[in-house]
Amino acid sequence: MALDVEAIRALIPALTSGSARFDAPGGTQMPQPVIEAIAEALSRPLANRGQVTEGERNADALVTQARQALGDLLGVRPRGVVFGRSATQLAYDLSRTLAKDWGPGDEVVVTRLDHDSNIRPWVQAARAAGATVRWADFDPDTGELLVEQVAAVLSERTRLVAVTAASNLTGTCPDVPALAALAHEAGALLHVDAVHYAAHAAVDLAALGADTLVCSPYKFLGPHLGVLAADPEFLETLRPDKLLPSSDAVPERFELGTLPYELLAGTRAAVDFLAGLEPEARGSRRERLAASFAALEVHEDALRARIEQGLADLGGITVHSRAAHRTPTLLFTVAGMAPAEVSRHLAAQGVDAPAGTFYAVEAAHRLGLGDEGGVRVGLAPYSSAEDVDRLLAALSRLPR
Repeated sequence: MALDVEAIRALIPALTSGSARFDAPGGTQMPQPVIEAIAEALSRPLANRGQVTEGERNADALVTQARQALGDLLGVRPRGVVFGRSATQLAYDLSRTLAKDWGPGDEVVVTRLDHDSNIRPWVQAARAAGATVRWADFDPDTGELLVEQVAAVLSERTRLVAVTAASNLTGTCPDVPALAALAHEAGALLHVDAVHYAAHAAVDLAALGADTLVCSPYKFLGPHLGVLAADPEFLETLRPDKLLPSSDAVPERFELGTLPYELLAGTRAAVDFLAGLEPEARGSRRERLAASFAALEVHEDALRARIEQGLADLGGITVHSRAAHRTPTLLFTVAGMAPAEVSRHLAAQGVDAPAGTFYAVEAAHRLGLGDEGGVRVGLAPYSSAEDVDRLLAALSRLPR
């Protein structure tokens, strides 16, 4: 069944500003039910988690419900869900914890396709431990990160491979299960950055083969927060730095300080909102999420094809998102114009499409775009055909 885009848009107050928004890869707009869940949490008594006072019980329920929701979204048990300030913070925390067991002779593999939050934490942790960093390249002509490119830098000394499930710059989706099989065959862990991927596809930690995975609710209609997912038994083997009196239970041992209960309420509401995108779907929340993402993929792929055809018809535009399997995210440059200039032109006409490298600095340089990067157009559940028409019309009026 097709998404009821108008019904979705009617529940997102920020869209009343009138802009055609293509900035979703940098953060989506928040639906009213998510806003209300945050407000409701803040309107009720809250305290440190416990079971004695009303405030303690409210806080504990918000954490429990959020873990259950993210467990359903990511295909993990609730005890395998860790909350943090951001995916970047969680990657740094995890890298420092894992690096306690690294040393000279060990190797870590990162890719040039990734967001810097899935590169620099591993590079810095490896160097601090005396380990070696190996780089996997991608093909700038196709945008593909091939299995053989990662295999070429693996060895029996590899301790961890860090890879994206979807490039936030070009949308490229590598074959993560195949990469997981390679990493595990070499005796290494696989860490997956699913921040961009989780906004567009149903995630299953086991099916991906990931040992650890991060995502960010604000990329899929929720509040600013970070999530780390893993098998609870694996988390039990890790000993992060923590305060002496803080809980040593999993996953609490990884969560430093008091959690933002109101943001957890919003995160749970965002997952419920996603599960309701396909109103005819029935079954568990996990099953309804699968149906919603299937419908979302059809919707976003149709709009992406419309944009790609429109860009081709305009001429003078180079699209750098070319991988066979990719999210509805397009990076492009315009002949004779700086990306920032194109973005300003679009913004003046009510079309929000930012320009830059979007922290995927290695990928931008590999594509030959330098620090200027390109203009990024990304879709979300609330993107409409009218938005696409406004984008293409604004591009047709570029002062070239």
